[in-house]
Amino acid sequence: MKRYISLMAVGLWCSLSMAQAPAPVGPLPTQNQVDWQRMETYAFIHFGPNTFGDREWGYGDAPAESFAPTRLDCEQWAKTVKEAGMKGIILTAKHHDGFCLWPTKYTDYSVRNSCYEERGNSDSKSENGKEKDVVGSLAAACKKYGLKLGLYLSPWDRHQAFYGTPLYVEYFYAQLEELLTQYGDLFEVWFDGANGGDGWYGGAKETRKIDRRTYYNYPRAHELVARLQPHAVIFSDAGPGCRWVGNEEGHADATNWSFLRINEVYPGYERYKELQSGHADGDTWVASECNTSIRPGWFYHEREDAKVKTVADLTDLYYRSVGHNGTFLLNFPVDKEGLIHPIDSAHAVDYHKQVASELKTNLLGKARIKASATRSEKCKEILSNEAEGNLTPRSSLLTPRNYGVKNLTDDNFDTYWATPDGVTTATLDIAFKGRQRLNRLMLQEFIPLGQRVQRFSVEYLNGKEWVPLKVNEATTTIGYKRLLRFKTIQTNRLRIRFEEARGPLCINGLGAYYAPNALEKYDENGTMIPNDAEQAKKEADYSLPFSVVSTVGDDGILLDMGHPTILHSLHYKPAQTGMISNYELFAGDTPENMKPIASGEFSNIRNNPITQDIYFATLQARYLLLKPIRMVVEGEQPQYEKLMVR
Repeated sequence: MKRYISLMAVGLWCSLSMAQAPAPVGPLPTQNQVDWQRMETYAFIHFGPNTFGDREWGYGDAPAESFAPTRLDCEQWAKTVKEAGMKGIILTAKHHDGFCLWPTKYTDYSVRNSCYEERGNSDSKSENGKEKDVVGSLAAACKKYGLKLGLYLSPWDRHQAFYGTPLYVEYFYAQLEELLTQYGDLFEVWFDGANGGDGWYGGAKETRKIDRRTYYNYPRAHELVARLQPHAVIFSDAGPGCRWVGNEEGHADATNWSFLRINEVYPGYERYKELQSGHADGDTWVASECNTSIRPGWFYHEREDAKVKTVADLTDLYYRSVGHNGTFLLNFPVDKEGLIHPIDSAHAVDYHKQVASELKTNLLGKARIKASATRSEKCKEILSNEAEGNLTPRSSLLTPRNYGVKNLTDDNFDTYWATPDGVTTATLDIAFKGRQRLNRLMLQEFIPLGQRVQRFSVEYLNGKEWVPLKVNEATTTIGYKRLLRFKTIQTNRLRIRFEEARGPLCINGLGAYYAPNALEKYDENGTMIPNDAEQAKKEADYSLPFSVVSTVGDDGILLDMGHPTILHSLHYKPAQTGMISNYELFAGDTPENMKPIASGEFSNIRNNPITQDIYFATLQARYLLLKPIRMVVEGEQPQYEKLMVR
């Protein structure tokens, strides 16, 4: 009887413990930030006097009448964006030139005084009798097509005579309040980091400088947005809702933390390259938004009609933005008619179809997945010990539904596989029913509880040997989503090792895919190569400049970049002798102050002495030290045919 009561008590304890989620590991996202990141892709629209003046950054002197679209159709924009699989549109309501795409009360430099024809109407009023309003027309189109709306308001204004004075700050906030209150719900409010410089400034034609940290009083903007648009995230270099990714090429680093040291970063941040990977020691959740234009320019230029990004280009950027724990903001430069150009539209829609086809079928749905640890498994040990015999614990207590591996493939964002408290390393062993072709993997963390994974690796069974999967980038962070592409393999087993994490693992999505129509190409060694053969050769040989300080014995090969440099990889092509088998890589600002950043094995280098790639989390350093831990031939000194640093 006592044993029965004891078992019941332990069973009750186990059942209760299963309901306890892992403790959050901060920094944490808000619900707005989670909802925003789950959008994944959305559109940017750049449109204004620059479109008609063949400019990128208007000086602020173009007449309002120069804005003269002849067939403006915001519904065409919305329909294109919807067909391209995107979830929203952000419009440049006011760019740096100061021209406003809504009839603001605070300046005449707006659509109110433009030569503006909407879907064939040339009256001073739009077809519904209301004052002409591009922002209003787009808001209505987004509502019709089920898209979310975001607005860009440039803090810098090269038109206004009083820019740089306290009066302009009040003008800026008055316009911001108009946009926040007149167009329904917004999902994002965009503040550009370009601030202060030369401009027309009411005819002064001079250069004006402002303190980017303090002039606009951004905490006031944050409070205003929070009060009037409580579901919107705020974009700037420093967020606080989402951050610029540090480039306008549309990609994040493979190592990408959703954190910033929030009191360090500000709009116009000089060390902006750090934003490509975030701050691993950051104190605030500010995930990255990867923005680029479908053309070389942000505004429309007819000469760029033949330079639209291809389907392959856009597909690649999806994997390096959304697939690198970011979102993908793709710009469409609306043309002089007021339409998204048909070439742009076709490429965007076809790219969406390409990605959807590549990630259509998750092959893990019919695979067996076994975890080395699952949360609450201690119940099994306790019950077995209490039984003192042949009593078998109830299966419902052995693998809790709350945190079991089935959650990895149930397509439910809110369920996840988790490890017990204190368990920050684990392995997922995946067995297919037969040999399976694969060239894509997807991993997702349950980000409402924080970003945790710091390092992982993937292996597959090749015959009887476990072989590292070559993915051509660092397998460090995961975050909201990590997508890996690789040369097609055939296997019946996969193994994913989570090697370092900031807390118990919380993985809410796992996928393996085979895309027979994949657009990227690989050489015979599995290295991804560009489509252009000449460009491929250039990239294969490319290196940042450096000098070799020493190649002395066990100390290894010391490289000097000449000055602190942003780095993310080292590429080692071995010589015929002096081959390194196992290595450690160090980085630092001086040879005496070096920290380890990577270690591993150059597998099969004796038989296949090809270039070996070492990817690591993006960092700034002057020196790199490649230190041999083991040589292919013991006693030989390390040699190389070629070294490349990128």
